[in-house]
Order: sequence, then C-alpha cells, then structure tokens
Amino acid sequence: MNIGEIGAVLRRRWYVMMPLTMMGILAGLQLYESVPVSYQSQSSVALLDSTAVAELAPTFGNPIANAGGSLVVTADVLIRTLSGADAARDLQGLGVSDPYTVGFAANTSGPMLTLTVTGTDREKVLKETSTLTAFAGEQLNALQTAAKIQPAYFVQTAPVVLPQTPQPQLKARYQQVLAVVIAGLVAGFTASFLAESLLSARRRRREAAEAAGGTGVFKALVRRRTRARQLDATALLTGYLGLAFFIPSNLTLPGLGGVGTPANVFALLALFWYLATWLAGRIRAAPGTRLPRVVMWLLAVSVLASYLANASRGSTHKEVLGADRGLIGLLVWVSIAVLVSAGIQDRARLDVLLRRTVVMAAVVAAIGYYDFFTATNIADKISIPGLQSSVAQITTLDRGAFTRPRSTTAQPLEFGGMLALLLPFAVQQAFDPVRSHLKAWRRWAPVALMGGSLPLTVSRTSIIGALIVVMVMVPRWKPQRRWTTFGLLLGSVAVFKVMVPGLIGTITTLFASFLTNSDSSTQARTVKYSAIVPYLQERPLFGRGLGTFIPELYFFTDNQYMLTLAEMGLLGLVALLALFLTGIHQGGAIRRLAADESDRELGQAFFASALVALISAATFDALSFPMFAGMFFLTIAAGGSYLGFIRRAAPKPRTVESPCPPATQPRRIGPRQPVP
Repeated sequence: MNIGEIGAVLRRRWYVMMPLTMMGILAGLQLYESVPVSYQSQSSVALLDSTAVAELAPTFGNPIANAGGSLVVTADVLIRTLSGADAARDLQGLGVSDPYTVGFAANTSGPMLTLTVTGTDREKVLKETSTLTAFAGEQLNALQTAAKIQPAYFVQTAPVVLPQTPQPQLKARYQQVLAVVIAGLVAGFTASFLAESLLSARRRRREAAEAAGGTGVFKALVRRRTRARQLDATALLTGYLGLAFFIPSNLTLPGLGGVGTPANVFALLALFWYLATWLAGRIRAAPGTRLPRVVMWLLAVSVLASYLANASRGSTHKEVLGADRGLIGLLVWVSIAVLVSAGIQDRARLDVLLRRTVVMAAVVAAIGYYDFFTATNIADKISIPGLQSSVAQITTLDRGAFTRPRSTTAQPLEFGGMLALLLPFAVQQAFDPVRSHLKAWRRWAPVALMGGSLPLTVSRTSIIGALIVVMVMVPRWKPQRRWTTFGLLLGSVAVFKVMVPGLIGTITTLFASFLTNSDSSTQARTVKYSAIVPYLQERPLFGRGLGTFIPELYFFTDNQYMLTLAEMGLLGLVALLALFLTGIHQGGAIRRLAADESDRELGQAFFASALVALISAATFDALSFPMFAGMFFLTIAAGGSYLGFIRRAAPKPRTVESPCPPATQPRRIGPRQPVP
C-alpha cells in the first residue's frame, strides 16, 4: 500500500477519522485549560573546606580555590541524604510539599549542587526553594555532627546562586497536550483502516455470493487498482538504514533524548504504514516467522511491568521522563522487528535488505578510517537544523597514542560492536555463489573495511567480537578456505604492525591488563558490580523502569545485563536472554535445515552475530545506543524470517502414507536473483 492509497482510505472513511481526531483535539484543549502551569525555581550551593585547613588570604585569597577533591564525595553523600525519604519527611514538616530534586550542578567538576523545586504556586515555590537551600546546610552540619567531626573541621555550604524567580514550565504542559492530540490521531487512523478492512471483507463476500449465483460476475472481476508503484517493507527499512547509518546517532529531536533519532522516528512512521496495510488486508505475515515477534512480546511485557513499577515508587522527574523514553524505544524496536519478520513477504527482498545493510555499514566503517588517521571525529562537523546532540560534550577519545574512531555512532564501543554484529553477513555475502559474477573487490571490500576497522577502535569489545566471528565461522569451512583465511589473518596483523606502529602492542597490553586486573577500566567495572546490588535487592522482579537508571542520578554500568537487572529486574533479564538465545537458535536451525552450502553459511552468520551480541552485552550497555540496538533487532527479525522461508522449502518427512521423497526438491526459496 502506497501513500496515495493510504490517503484514499482516510478520505473514504472520513466519518471515522474526523470524529476521533476532533475528540483528541478537544481533549487536548481541555487539558491545556485544566492543567495548571508549573513553576520552577533553582538555587546553587558550593561546599567549602573548613577554616582549619583553608589557607588564609592573601596566600590563596579565597577558600573556594580548595573546592574539589574529596569534597565531591561529601557532596554526593549530601545529595543522597537530601533525596532520601527521611529528608523528604523533614522538609514536609517545614512546608516543602512540592517535588524537589538535588544534584550536581551541570557542567561542573567540583562540589557544587543545584537545588530545584517545581510547583504550581509561584510564591510558594520561591519560598520552598529558600527553605530547601537552608535545609541543605543544616543537613550537612547534622551529618558531620553525627560523624563526631570537630566544628573547626566542618565543611560549609556557601550559596552561589540565590533562589531564582520561579519560571513557568510550559514545555511539559505542551507535551501532555500534544500526546493527547496524537493519541486521537492514532485512534482515528487505526479505526479508519479497521473500518475499511471490515467493509472490504463484507463487500468481497457479497461479490463472491453474486458470482456464485451467476450475477454480477463482470462486476466482481473488474477491480479498481492503483497504477502507482507499491511500497514494501524493504523500501521503508532501507530508508531507516540510511537515516540510522548516515545521520550521527547522537543527533536527536529536542526533548526525546537518545531515542529521538530521525531513524527511530522514521521507524515509528513505518509501523503506521504496516498497520494500515495489515488492517486493509494487503499484507499478512509469512508462515513460520512468528518466533521473533513472540520474543518481542515477552520484552514488551517486561518493559511495561517495569514502567508500572517506576510509577508506583517515588521516582524523580528525570526518571519519569526516562521511563517515557523507554516506552518510545520499545516501540522502535517492535517496529523494526515487525517490519522485517512480518512485512517482508519475499526471500529475494530480504536478501536485498541484508545486502544494503552490509554496504551501508561498510561506508560507516570507511568513515571510521578517516577518523582514525586524521585524529578527528567527522560526526562533530555534521550539524542538521532542528536536531541537537543528546550526548553532552562529545570529544575525541584517545587510548594510548591512538584516536578511537566512532564514525557516525555515538561512541567507539557502539562503532565496534555494530561492525562486529554485521561482519558475519559481509563474510557470507562475499562467499555467496549467487554473487560470484561480481568482481572480487566488490564482494570483499565490505569485509576488509568492516574487519579492518575493528582493531582501530582500540577496544576489547571489538577484538572479542572479531574473534567470535572467526571462531564460529571458520571451523565450518573446508580446509582449503580455512587455511587461506588463517594466512590472511596473519598477514593482516603484519600489515597493521607495519602501517600503524604500536597498535598491536597497545591491544595486547589491554588484554594483559584485563587478565591481571590491573586496568583502571576493568577495576571501575568490578566496583560497579557491588554498587548495583542494593538497587537489585530493592526491586528484584520488575526493576526500576526502562530508561530510569540515568548516569546523572546513579552511574554508568557498562554492562547491559547489569543495566537490565536494575531497570527491568529478573523478568527483563529473562526477556533479554530470550532474545539472544532466539538469535542463536535461529542461526542453528537455518544451518540444519538448509538445502545448500550457501544457506548453511547464512545460518552460521546469524549464529555468529547473535553470539557476538550475547558476549558484547557484558562489555557495554549495548541497547542504550540506537545504532547498535537497531541493527541487533533487525538481525534477530531477519533470522526469524529466513528460518520461515527455509522451513517452508524443506522436504516433507517421509510417512507411511507417502514413503517416497518428493520428485524434486527446491534448491532456493522464491526468486533468488543476483543482488548488485
């Protein structure tokens, strides 16, 4: 179904679309009038060293020069104390009944705190901010008294920014109104196509009855058909891939955070296309492709359960916004999985999609070479009107003497993880006999670009991903190809050693320090294992809510399993493991059922890709990065779709009724044309 047909349906069913849309608009107007305006006031305080240790003027002139160091820990303790339930009860008794937040001041590295109060009464908000500011100093003194610190050594609070005049917070109000209006539009859109589907089915039954009775045969045969070119899921997913790969993933729409990338918004719009086409009866999921969607249902249940768990606790405003963004992220993941597994009806179109994915990833890898050898980040030079960076102060990252490339991704870890995830398909396509008519450089260029970019990231995640691909795919090859591959790998190491002196040694040192636990990065991760335990014990089953474990409020986990346990609990961890194991199962099943060597290698590629995702998730918070997450769900859904095609083409088992095998067994499923 193309855009013209969608518009035609909406015009025909205007009596469904218009009332629901108007209801949404009227509800939005009512919400705008009834919801009071919120006002917000802020103040800032700094922690100062005690007079017993601060140098007097004129040596330093100002004790603020000493702010920093261990006082950051003191500030963190004070923040946690003020955010606790006991402090909230004390402030309630002092008249602070509106929501408040306490955190480190933005863009500062010293012990400076920002205190924020939000409420609907402007004068009351200003008074509460003053009370909270004074209470912070009293609470700090109480903590030090309880620790039996001598008064001369007390750390003091000094107001840096006095309580500000409360400012109206219209953004949240407009967002609520817009959400209601959008809900009305979505309801009208869905109901219109549901009505079209029901009425079309009724018309077809009537025409069939007339045809069976010998009347109206000509009318039943003459159907109005559009001459416009039909859109399909592969075309839409190609648009998604173009936006995902070539617009830096840190550039997002304002207010949506990391999930607001243009690619994710496009995926949500593509989901509406699928719903419209499905409701109109133009598309049906291919048989045998249900497994990825079933696992996505389990993930959706865990995310919704964690969202309700977040709503049932005293979460901060930032956590509420994070949970809302988590729901948007879930819809994006579902969109990708549904479009790939249910929207693609033809094996050839699925081949086209996977080939385009590899080609675009190879271009991203080539950009990574530019970043590495020029010691820059090309993504920093890309500015698109209407988009803003969701990651503050992205800078060029170095390790040793080398610049770690990130290309159009948000971080070198995402860059390496995404390439390792897609590398098996580049290798499979290079060996695919269907593409043997192409020149060797066209088949092997993606492999060289993607594989060669992995060590340039100077990351253990990338190297581990590459090793997994080699260990899973190479042993299944014939001896001649296997030994040739080992020779090429050794030659590649030698080339890197000559062209990039010191790179191999730096990578070797990384793994040596990891094994001896002498690496600061490894030690930081180990410390977090114990730091996250209290959060797991607090809410073990459903977690705190997807997207709520914000580093600004807590800390970076650098581990998707730990992050999932904190945000979605044990149910979320089960859903995540089910996703990984589904990918591994699909790869193994494709390999077992394949009728030829090319499909067996394709199954091995899916197996290797899923195993890379399983291992990589322990090295960084993988699903927090939009490009890696998008490619992961695309490959999982593609594996389920391929498995369905191959199962339908597999020969039927022999039975007593039909002991003989079929006379002919198809070699391929559907039209298998050479893919350029």
